[in-house]
Amino acid sequence: MNTTTTPIDVYQIITDRIIAQLEQQVVPWRKPWTEAGHPQNLLTKRLYTGMNTWLLGSLGYSQNYFLTWKQLKAVGGSVIKGEKGHLVIFWKKLQNEQTVPDAEQQKPKFLLRYFYVFNIAQCDHLPEVFSIPYPPHTINQIGACDEVIERMTNCPVIKHGKQAPYYDPLMDYINLPRQGSFDSAESYYGTLFHELIHSTGHQSRLNRKEIVEPNKYGSDPYSIEELTAEIGACYLNSVTGISGKEFDNSVAYIKGWIDQLRNDKRMLVYASGQAQRATDYILNVQPYQRAEDVQAEQVLETQ
Repeated sequence: MNTTTTPIDVYQIITDRIIAQLEQQVVPWRKPWTEAGHPQNLLTKRLYTGMNTWLLGSLGYSQNYFLTWKQLKAVGGSVIKGEKGHLVIFWKKLQNEQTVPDAEQQKPKFLLRYFYVFNIAQCDHLPEVFSIPYPPHTINQIGACDEVIERMTNCPVIKHGKQAPYYDPLMDYINLPRQGSFDSAESYYGTLFHELIHSTGHQSRLNRKEIVEPNKYGSDPYSIEELTAEIGACYLNSVTGISGKEFDNSVAYIKGWIDQLRNDKRMLVYASGQAQRATDYILNVQPYQRAEDVQAEQVLETQ
């Protein structure tokens, strides 16, 4: 856990790390974690969410189980010599020292912070119960895709009238080319997931400003919304087991994201948070983490 008093720009740290991956032709949010499982803490079983999903899920471990240094020491384990921890971010609620009643001043404030975790592959002397191989994860891909759509509360109408994919926020419907127009069923559902993420921004759902407010093509809000849909769709791809198929990792595509992130260091963290809320809504599950919900292992780190 970082305890230095020197101001640290966590947004810049995260952005620099992702840009470094992009420059190596690795798009973190397009790295599937299906086979390795959703990144989670080994002891608490709490799933990592938002930006942390991609920070940890793109590392390429065979099993996505992680521990903090203090958790590792508590169970008698150790870090293999030469291994380094992986950064995880969280929101820390600041103590409000305002004594004069003021609704605006009394609003809670949060600071983006970080700490480090280690994958079980980086550890030695873990209790045997933690070292048992996990069974392979099998998914009925197309059935899982259909189930995602069926489970979504207040799902928009999905039409197949025009040969172009888009979400219409005014009429609140999704249009897709017919499934036979796509090279594969995976490609069809991946495109549908992208538009489905957009639809969660409607005022009847999450009321996301990037969708509710009119934005010009290429504007900052437009780019943020596209990144939100991109990340959210990749999350749903991994959930349903269709990730890793037909991804555009072209030089032009990657350069576009690098340029965007260099212009706005907060973009990635913000869009990842919005994507997490969108996927929570679509999957009809309770959110695992919000700004006021500090992860259990982070509490251990500060004790």
